[in-house]
Amino acid sequence: MAIWCADLALDRWRHSEGCQRGEGTDAAPLALITETAHGPRIDAVNQAARAHGIARAMMLADARTLCPTIEVRPSDPAGDLAFLERLAIWAQRWGPWSAIDPSDGLLVDVTAVAHLFGGERRMLADVEARCAARGLHIRTAIGPTAGAAWALAHYAGQAAILDPEDDVSARLADLPVAALRLDNDVLLVLKRLGLKRLGDLAGIEEGRDRKGHNDIRGRDAIHRRFRNRKSPAANPLVRMDQLLGRVPEPLLPVVPITAPMVQRRLVEPIRHRQLLDTVVADLAEDMARTLEARGEGARRLQLGMWRVDGEVLTRDLEMAAATRDPSHICRLFADRLDDIDAGFGIEMLRLRASWSQPLALDQSDLEAAAEQHGTSLAACMDRLTTRLGRDAVQRPVPRASHIPERAQSWQPPLEPEPAEQHQLAFHTRPLKLLDRPERISVLYAAPEGYPRRFSWRGQVCEVARVEGPERIAPEWWREKGSTRLRDYYRIEDEAGRRYWIYRNGLPTDGRGGMPDWYLQGLFA
Repeated sequence: MAIWCADLALDRWRHSEGCQRGEGTDAAPLALITETAHGPRIDAVNQAARAHGIARAMMLADARTLCPTIEVRPSDPAGDLAFLERLAIWAQRWGPWSAIDPSDGLLVDVTAVAHLFGGERRMLADVEARCAARGLHIRTAIGPTAGAAWALAHYAGQAAILDPEDDVSARLADLPVAALRLDNDVLLVLKRLGLKRLGDLAGIEEGRDRKGHNDIRGRDAIHRRFRNRKSPAANPLVRMDQLLGRVPEPLLPVVPITAPMVQRRLVEPIRHRQLLDTVVADLAEDMARTLEARGEGARRLQLGMWRVDGEVLTRDLEMAAATRDPSHICRLFADRLDDIDAGFGIEMLRLRASWSQPLALDQSDLEAAAEQHGTSLAACMDRLTTRLGRDAVQRPVPRASHIPERAQSWQPPLEPEPAEQHQLAFHTRPLKLLDRPERISVLYAAPEGYPRRFSWRGQVCEVARVEGPERIAPEWWREKGSTRLRDYYRIEDEAGRRYWIYRNGLPTDGRGGMPDWYLQGLFA
């Protein structure tokens, strides 16, 4: 689904001014301008200014010749982008993810969710009603691809819907080539070639010229003209393939990230430095607990102080490494608070970690406490090793391998981890892995199908739920070429027990007979 905010800059400006569309601000010609090296340039105009012939990208001096009484306000592109990012997160009520369209719009994945709103028509009506309540003038469309939805929203009218079963090329044939989201210089070249509609470009792709005769050059003629253009927006063939779904179009979803933040609202304003240091220490303790719960450490902190007269004082810190040590944070802020003018008092303080990084837990506090009582973690490990044996006390260490039985190894508890090893990100895996995968007998509908029943250790288990497969290829650099790949399944039997099994190989891989099944892990 494409949502095009036709007047995004003006709608956001109206929102900041506290007025609605159609009120007094729209009666007089109005333009939002940006200062350039050649003078002010117009970024957006309202309907009254359009009636005088004023358009976007026009210089303000030229616009004043058409309408001397035009009012101007400064534009804010950064604010518009931030507003669009917030709008993209809000639009995820209609789909699992959304992406920003550079032309002041959004693209929302609505695959298999329209029935939750009563159909696609009702979903578009809900989008329009909710956006209108927020003061946004939008145009919406739904298509089988992001390019088709964008083209419909911009050039096919309001609330257009294109089903995947329809002939996309025929339905969009009358739209201008600008619907392909091309650069202006590319549109100029296509216009000079006489290619003004998508149908003209599709005809040449199929090997027909503009008169309907066969053209042996076809797609190659356009390819030779634009073969040196790497960007999709500069190559009409790539854009046409994306619009028709021949090639995928990568989109970057907007992911909301909440910055850790703690604050204190004071019963009475404070003015003295000693009280300020006490509140900052409390905020540092709260921030440390918040970061520890997230498994992160702060790289950049911002302390905001609200005075009684409404002024906000801020102090920023940026650390060389991620930390959540309260005492360290307080020491750094102590040097930044000497010039604070509390005025009539500070009534609220807020500490925010605008930049944080993953930070693993450590046992430094445990070691320090043990030293105070005359013992240590190393001494404890020595006693256990002497009493139970050298190999009885070990700890798991992640290894850089995607094969489950090689993803971790065991080493003495106090030895450092190898610096060259990195833990890889996997799908959900069980906490308990068997020492060796055990072969099982599996009943399935087809060799490549889901398991229905399996026998393990003399017990027959009926499969109730199946999730998978997760395909894991062999490590070609250390194994023989005849090693077969694995398809892992997370299954649950009728008693609620959960297992991790895999099929070793495929029936058609040419590396042996029928594949064998193994059980490798148990879920809690």
